[in-house]
This record gives sequence, C-alpha cells and structure tokens, in this order.
Amino acid sequence: MNPRPAWLKVKLARGPHYNRLKRLLRDMDLHTVCEEARCPNIYECFENLTATFMILGNICTRACRFCAVTTGRPTELDLAEPERVAAAVERLGLQHVVVTSVARDDLRDGGASIFAETIRAIRRRCPGTAVEVLIPDFNGDWDALQVVLDARPDILNHNLETVRRLSDKVRSRAKYDRSLALLAESKRRAPEIRTKSGIMLGLGETWDEIIETLRDLRAVGVDIVTIGQYLRPTASPLHLPVEKYYHPDEFAELKRIGLELGFSHVESGPLVRSSYHAHEQADRARLRAHAAEEPATPGGEGAGPCEPGVPGAAPAARGAS
Repeated sequence: MNPRPAWLKVKLARGPHYNRLKRLLRDMDLHTVCEEARCPNIYECFENLTATFMILGNICTRACRFCAVTTGRPTELDLAEPERVAAAVERLGLQHVVVTSVARDDLRDGGASIFAETIRAIRRRCPGTAVEVLIPDFNGDWDALQVVLDARPDILNHNLETVRRLSDKVRSRAKYDRSLALLAESKRRAPEIRTKSGIMLGLGETWDEIIETLRDLRAVGVDIVTIGQYLRPTASPLHLPVEKYYHPDEFAELKRIGLELGFSHVESGPLVRSSYHAHEQADRARLRAHAAEEPATPGGEGAGPCEPGVPGAAPAARGAS
C-alpha cells in the first residue's frame, strides 16, 4: 500500500489542555476510546478538552480486525464508573457528551445497565447536557437495548462499520443484519431518539456497495451517518491492511448522496470518526430536520450546558472515536 496521502497527515501537537485532560482522566481512573483505539484526532480533541468516554473497562471480549482496543478477559465490573464519568462531564462543563464501551459478551446484559446508569448519573449532575451513546449490538438482546432506551439518551449510535460483503471479515461476532435490526428496533421503540451509525472506507469495498450500505441505513430510519477513512492501527497481521485511500472529493460526493437519500446529517471526510465533532453533527441534524416542528428530544438539547468546574473548560464536546 502507498504511503498515507497528505490529507491524512495530522499535527502531533501536545498543548497544555492535552496534558491537562490526560491528567484528569488518569486521576479519575477513566478510559477514552480516543486513547485505546489510537484515534488520529486525539491531539485536536484533547486540546479542546473533549473526549469520548469508554466505559466497562478497557478490555474487549471481541477482536475486530480494524480495532486497536485490547482483547482479553475483562476485569470485574466497576459499579462506581458511571458516577466518575458524570463527575468528569461536570468538571469539563460539557454541552454534549459521547459515551461508548468495549464489548462485554461476558455480561448477561452486555453492559446495558452500566450504560443506563451512566446516562442517569450525567442527567443528575448536568441536566442540560445532551448525551450520545455509542453501543455494541448486545448480541441482539432487545431487552438490553430497552434498558438503554429507558434511560433516554439524546442520540443512540451503533456503527455498521463496513459493507455487507466484508462484515464477517472485519467485525468479530457482530453481524450486518443484526446491527441493522438493532437500529430499526431502536427507532421503532423510541422514535423520538435520534439514531446514528458510521462506516469506514478503504477495506476493499466497491462504490456501489457503499451506496447500498447507506440505503440500508436509511431504510431502518437512521438519522445521522458518519463516513471516514479506515487507518490500520498496527502492522500486526491481526489488523487488516488499507486497500485504498479515498480522496476528499469522494467523501464530499458521498455526503451529497447521503443527504439526497434523506439523512438529516452526513459527516464525511478522511479523518471523520463516529464521535468527531459530535456536538456539531447533532446541531446540524436538528436544524435540517426542522427541530422546531418536532417533539423535544428527551435530554438537554437546547438547554444550557453543565456549568464547568474547571476554569477554561470547553463548553461543547467533540468526540474523537
């Protein structure tokens, strides 16, 4: 594979806010997908005092071939973790927070109860903060999904990751149709909660397969979609090689097509990740969907952000997963 093109090169600058957020996360014993998944946007996002919190520990029970998160046997469940995440949200004064997790197939509910408690803890401390969750598939357990929906996140995100033909090769245990079913079930059970999904490009998919995938997501009512370039996290044979680097013009064309298909927002670009600029994604989706004519979402969208406890904390989160 050719070297990375110029549009994929990022400045590795560690400013004072980057170090400050790193200390806060370590002091509070919290994990972020930004660090664990080696996100290329981490320097930008951390410098803006934003991050995507990763709950349920930092050891995943799955071994997806695109992901750098450690695979193994997780430690015991940390029941105090939701409150620590909420405290960090309060200290940072976030207006929009993204919470994701490792896959926990060892747990009966896949960790759904911890997701729900994290949402509720954030609501208690910061009722004006919008909460977005990026959840696993819970092995198709809709009772577990309902536990999360009952906690009323503002956005429910579940990534499809790739096209149908490549899904079993790229993802561990997750299934293309099961992911679509989860997104459809979420929309059926809680139509007022916006749904979101994301795909990576560069794994060997064709252009027609990308369009088919976007159509599949729209068919189950997904509101927001993210499209980004796959970057191999390590040279290990466990991680798939990059088959193609897409040009920014191709991402722009996919955004145009996605909007034509009816998504309320499409975030498409080489460095886009599912939570990158998440607050702006939500704002643009809401505007495009004529939010004034829709029922109010269950959380704090439109309300004031949580009052920051850290001087100079950024008021809006821009996730980096």
